Amino acid sequence: MSSEIAIHANNISKCYHVYHKPNERLKQLVLPRLRGMMGRPTKNYFSEFWALNDVSLDIRKGETVGIVGRNGSGKSTLLQIICGTLNPTGGDLLARGRIAALLELGSGFNPEFTGRENVYMNGALLGMSTKEIDARYQDIIQFADIGDFVDQPVKTYSSGMVVRLAFAVAINADPEILVVDEALSVGDELFQRKCFARIEAIKETGATILFVSHSGGTVVELCDRAILMDRGEKLADGAPKHIVALYQKLLYASEESRAEVRAGIKAGTLAATTSKTVETSAPALTIEAPASASASASVSVPAAESVPAPKSAAAPESQSEAFLDPGLVPSSTVIYDSQGAEIFDPHIETVNGVWVNNLVRGEVYHYCYRVLFSVASEGVRFGMLIKTITGVELGGAASAGPTHIDRGFLPGDTIDVHIAFRCALNPGTFFCNAGVMGIVNGTETYLHRVVDAAMFRVQPVRSSAANGIVDFEPTFHVINEQA
Repeated sequence: MSSEIAIHANNISKCYHVYHKPNERLKQLVLPRLRGMMGRPTKNYFSEFWALNDVSLDIRKGETVGIVGRNGSGKSTLLQIICGTLNPTGGDLLARGRIAALLELGSGFNPEFTGRENVYMNGALLGMSTKEIDARYQDIIQFADIGDFVDQPVKTYSSGMVVRLAFAVAINADPEILVVDEALSVGDELFQRKCFARIEAIKETGATILFVSHSGGTVVELCDRAILMDRGEKLADGAPKHIVALYQKLLYASEESRAEVRAGIKAGTLAATTSKTVETSAPALTIEAPASASASASVSVPAAESVPAPKSAAAPESQSEAFLDPGLVPSSTVIYDSQGAEIFDPHIETVNGVWVNNLVRGEVYHYCYRVLFSVASEGVRFGMLIKTITGVELGGAASAGPTHIDRGFLPGDTIDVHIAFRCALNPGTFFCNAGVMGIVNGTETYLHRVVDAAMFRVQPVRSSAANGIVDFEPTFHVINEQA
């Protein structure tokens, strides 16, 4: 095995014995042995639950890998086996380097001990000597920022204080492998940002990071690679953006189609079908997204009228005009199962109705798609989201809900959605999602969603003072107060 591999898991399995009655544990302890001594066939008094089933993976040194999956998919079990707090039922595991793990709130903490005492005890469990803990104690306490509570028993701490202290110890252990399991969702925004900044610093030192999260945006932003798990199996392994899209498709799949979606992901044959065209006239629903990209948008439904037919546009002679590049089509499109609606023809138009995908910074455009309803729908909301090429969510808008729509949607209704936005992005390539929300069984959920439904490019500019992704149009005022 290559010396560049930090974690090697080969066919890891974990089986738990599930007893349906308390006395079955005693029966299992005694009766099989007695039956064996009497020469009679043995019988088990438990059922098997396989939390992991033949999971194999290799994580290279310096990689940051995210693990995503539904609740009960085996993510935490896998991390516990990697950290050595659980023994696998079968398979082999090799981890090279000091592991610092944040698996559960206060794991390894004694609630009767003070925070100070737990720092030394937890640090020792992570392989730190007393001298090392002494040298880093002030850094740990400063990062945790729990004040005088450090000398109080941990049982008096809030959950946020516990995770602050636990994370402070873990990241100050100079880990070669850092394992984090959803622990960062507890702290406030300031603490979360401090944690992510420290994780980024640890990443820059060449440490290996294994990260479990239900937040797709966090996985895309933080990780080099992602793994999708479900029902104890590894379904897919690849680029974070693609894996998160597959995870969301599986998560929102209907009960009837979930097995088919799961099989397609596992086999690597899940196809992202291309959008179809619906040749029907439809009332136009306009969502005026403010330039500030606020999620709150006003909605108006004018009288039924046809949307102007798309016009072709040739490439301009200069870079001052938007134009359509027919080859600029996303290959990473993921389409959710329909739950009463279906999205067609996602694209971007100019305010004059011309189809374009090469935009000019600062101009106003319409993101458009058509929705066909197959069932009567209530509480319908329409929305969009713009992302970078790596999947980082930049922002979007959604209609404000059914109070702004004076009628419901019936089977066969077709609606054209136009979402106006100003292109405030610096040159680069970007992707758009399209989504329709509605009330199903009393809960708001996606009636349909298309990830990476359309893509566009913001054209280069000849001169600009802006940097980064978004152009905030800053104005500089430099005042010289020197004599």
